Amino acid sequence: MKMSILTEKIKPSATLSINTKANELKKKGINVLSYAVGEPDFDTPKHIKDAAIGKILEGKTKYTPTGGIPELKDEISKKFKKDNNIAYSADEIFISAGAKITIYEALLSVINPGDEVIIIEPYWVSYPEIVLLCGGIPKFVRTDENFEINTDEIEKNLSSKTKAIIINSPSNPSGAVISEKTTRKLADIVIKHNLYIISDEIYEKIFYGNFKPVSIAALPEMKERAITVNGFSKSYAMTGWRLGYVGAPKDIINEMKKVEMQTVSCIPYFIQYAGVVALQGPQDCVEEMKKKFEERRDYVVKLARKIFSCNVPDGAFYIFPNHSDYSKDSIRFSGFLLENAKVAVVPGIAFGENFNKYIRISYATSIENLKTGFDAIEDALKKFKQ
Repeated sequence: MKMSILTEKIKPSATLSINTKANELKKKGINVLSYAVGEPDFDTPKHIKDAAIGKILEGKTKYTPTGGIPELKDEISKKFKKDNNIAYSADEIFISAGAKITIYEALLSVINPGDEVIIIEPYWVSYPEIVLLCGGIPKFVRTDENFEINTDEIEKNLSSKTKAIIINSPSNPSGAVISEKTTRKLADIVIKHNLYIISDEIYEKIFYGNFKPVSIAALPEMKERAITVNGFSKSYAMTGWRLGYVGAPKDIINEMKKVEMQTVSCIPYFIQYAGVVALQGPQDCVEEMKKKFEERRDYVVKLARKIFSCNVPDGAFYIFPNHSDYSKDSIRFSGFLLENAKVAVVPGIAFGENFNKYIRISYATSIENLKTGFDAIEDALKKFKQ
């Protein structure tokens, strides 16, 4: 029987697919190092786990309010004010099963079939597929060689059908942080053309030096036009907990709630309470992880530059090196590395048609693993034939 036309348009997640292949090889006894998945290798901090366990033992395992428990909304509201200078009230906050589903619910709430959504290349692999699932049309605007956004190019690609722009800072896959100057230019475009902007800030806490990201919703006239997406996965090493949230105008939140009621329903209390404790508790764990990521970034960039052309990321935990000295086909090249170096990376074409000469490497792993993997890559490339 024929499958849905809607789902036939959708591609599987490249990052999850490659990590699955790596795990299948491991099950066969083949030692594979995976740099494919964007998951901190740190454990969730103990005080957060203990809080969730305590609530399970108390019997807090029943249904919760759709959109989030009041305690967590209150803490998220404080966090937005303190960290981002955005005054979101409880009815402007929405909590769901990870940042990914909130992006889907938000887009489903603001776009109509045939509406266009501007996506900046290189992009996180799920953005175009989420737009397609919502009946929208992804339109791509590439960054320059330093992964900086050209706002003039965005304006050139706007049409009467454009409804929204998606930005991600720090960026997955490039690690680029959008400057305050560019953020203000983006705000001007959004206001001028009466658009929405979805600002994915999941890597917000993982920035290096003075490259702190700016939340676009904090700028004048932008709160009513911005949908600010965040979560606990990256900053608190809570990827498997699936806890994300959004700050947005109340009318958008109400639409998202309707979608949630008919799909996810609600998020377990003990998981949301873990989020409360994460935000209320000491933030040393976040800073310690960030410090480790910075050490790894410096180390892996040195290794990568012996082999590839590689920018220094300002945030997140990925490098996005250019491998065009060896191959201009990222699928072939990443396949070669998996087969010959036993290292899993993500081909750059997964992040945009213009990035077929790149691979994404996650450095959310130990220094030892990075050294082992890059030694294997260097050895394997001695046999590579263009």
